[in-house]
Amino acid sequence: MADRRNEAVRALAQTLGYEFRDPSLLERALTHPSVGEGAAHDAVGRPILDNQRLEFFGDRVLGLLVAERLMRDFPQADEGEMSSRLHGLVDKAACARVGEAAGVGPALRMSPGESKQGGRRRDGILADAMEAILAAIYFDGGLDAARTAFDHLWRNELENPSSRSLSNPKSSLQEWSLKVGRGLPAYRVVERTGSDHAPTFRVEVTISGTDALTATGRSRQEAEKAAALALMMREGVI
Repeated sequence: MADRRNEAVRALAQTLGYEFRDPSLLERALTHPSVGEGAAHDAVGRPILDNQRLEFFGDRVLGLLVAERLMRDFPQADEGEMSSRLHGLVDKAACARVGEAAGVGPALRMSPGESKQGGRRRDGILADAMEAILAAIYFDGGLDAARTAFDHLWRNELENPSSRSLSNPKSSLQEWSLKVGRGLPAYRVVERTGSDHAPTFRVEVTISGTDALTATGRSRQEAEKAAALALMMREGVI
């Protein structure tokens, strides 16, 4: 298993097109929080560093790089169009697609339990790792290196943008609901199952004049987006 992961890390490094001066940054970016569950240090006494802080920073780096690219590519676009395009490039679904295409899943370092539960294929985990990788490149090589990696890794997303309804279903549902006079959508958590580390949320969405609809997700936000998308599909909006 270790050999397979090492091969996957090497393949990922080639796909990134960036050679780390400090390989430990890439390793940290690929370390899921489940690795440190119940332990503050690893087997040789070193503190276990997962990718959460890098993911936090990488989210901001990604937002800057996307905004910069949109300013360059769409000089006539207004703020609303720019915001819609930005959301479609930075949301978890887009980051997960980038991570999957780059081969992040097999390269992740995570607990056996998380791996058995499908963590290597989970959108939220792939997206977080992809943002962490972007931060790792930034800290290792600076903003120019991160920009080059972004242009390469997000190329397909930039060339084939998702429709606004698919990338931002909650906003699209709200706009449609207000337009047809049905008021604001309301979301409610119906059920929360699973462990604290890997919960599953079932969320109900309701708007005036339609039956309620429920959907599930690995986070409340993910479930709300799934419910909004399903409701628009049911009502023939998309």
